[in-house]
Amino acid sequence: MTLRIVVTGWAGQVVRAMLERVPVGAEVIALRRPDLDLAIPRTVAPALRAARPDVIVNTAAYTAVDQAESEPELAMRVNGEAAGEAARAASALGVPVIQLSTDYVFDGALDRPYRENDPTGPISAYGASKLAGEQAVAAATDNHAILRTAWIYSPFGKNFVKTMLRLAETRDEVGVVADQRGCPTSALDIADAIFAVARNLVERPGEASLRGIFHMAARGEAVWADVAEAIFAEQVRLGGKSVAVKRIATADYPTPARRPANSRLDSTKLAVTHGVGLPEWQGSLRACVERLLKDQD
Repeated sequence: MTLRIVVTGWAGQVVRAMLERVPVGAEVIALRRPDLDLAIPRTVAPALRAARPDVIVNTAAYTAVDQAESEPELAMRVNGEAAGEAARAASALGVPVIQLSTDYVFDGALDRPYRENDPTGPISAYGASKLAGEQAVAAATDNHAILRTAWIYSPFGKNFVKTMLRLAETRDEVGVVADQRGCPTSALDIADAIFAVARNLVERPGEASLRGIFHMAARGEAVWADVAEAIFAEQVRLGGKSVAVKRIATADYPTPARRPANSRLDSTKLAVTHGVGLPEWQGSLRACVERLLKDQD
């Protein structure tokens, strides 16, 4: 049976990664505006119903973290209300729903990687809206997997890796925050993991342990400055220019939205329950940098 995976969104990093990495035995249908507009939650259920999914993956989101501070209602409508609509549609159709969430549901004050049962406490409007989405999904259907990830990068869209490579074109030194720690995670690795979780949910409908909240991040950890140094080291290895990293504090780079100082996620539960584990961040990062630099040639 071909697994029909219906995904909300079109241009996001994870959706584009999924469209590139569709495994044998699956197809991905990506829904976009105007047929499905998360800013207008009433459009969600009809669009999903018409797509005839075996499983729904809600990756589309309001992701402008700083802008959300001035548009909290819109962020809540897209990340909270629309997520609930997608989950209610899944329930009505009798199919599982996968909700992509974030480390921003935590306050970042813990001194170890976060586990799924640790208390949430978002410190930004974006984080609050994503937590509301988790709660709406859980309230709408038991047949869900909420996948929290962090620090997403890819060859697509806007992300930290692409920003660093762009800055490297005109600078010999870049200041990068060195007091926020997390798990840099490739959208391509996330896509592979989502496919595995989706198949588990569809093929094993009676297993409650496969449902619930799971952390899904790359193995290993780093501060942003470590990631920048790894990017520039790969650039040098491929014949590019050397760029120095100046390690700075979060306070030296103020933003409208506060970021968690600790974004590390413990992904043990996902590995044990679903048999899904993401690779170490360094290898996936090198592959992404190499691809982006080759695309520039």
